[in-house]
Amino acid sequence: MTFRTMRRHRQQLSEPESIELLKNGTSAVLGVNGDDGYPYTVPINYVWHEGKIYLHCAKSGYKLDALRRSDKVSMTVIAQEQIVPQKLTTYYRSVILFGRARILTDAQEIIEAAQLLGRKYSTDAPAVDQEIRKDIDRLCCIEITIEHLSGKTAIEWVDPK
Repeated sequence: MTFRTMRRHRQQLSEPESIELLKNGTSAVLGVNGDDGYPYTVPINYVWHEGKIYLHCAKSGYKLDALRRSDKVSMTVIAQEQIVPQKLTTYYRSVILFGRARILTDAQEIIEAAQLLGRKYSTDAPAVDQEIRKDIDRLCCIEITIEHLSGKTAIEWVDPK
């Protein structure tokens, strides 16, 4: 698959800058191929680890049904935004990725993904591990392999160099 190049290339962030946005972001919107050809997007918490994205969900639901039909996904993180009413615009930094999702089935992979997620959002590792042990039978984790990534910033925040 050939992905489109960014039209406003001066605003494009480098790959390392885009990865930093992913690493530091706290929420995203995941897009999947939904019912009857409609896109389905859902807000998620996620973690970036060694070039992949991990997220969790229940063991059943719309998102999983869609992923079982098609593993292709898109995800957007808005890392920074500033509404500028006097200019009728918003300054922002964001990253969009396209990739393939895999529903994890191996218990150890699920535990490791859940630990990565839990430790991103909490500094209490024992509490995270206890929660995972308590909910492991109801927990599903998804791994996204990134195929294409692009970050963008508002033209007002572009370094003039």
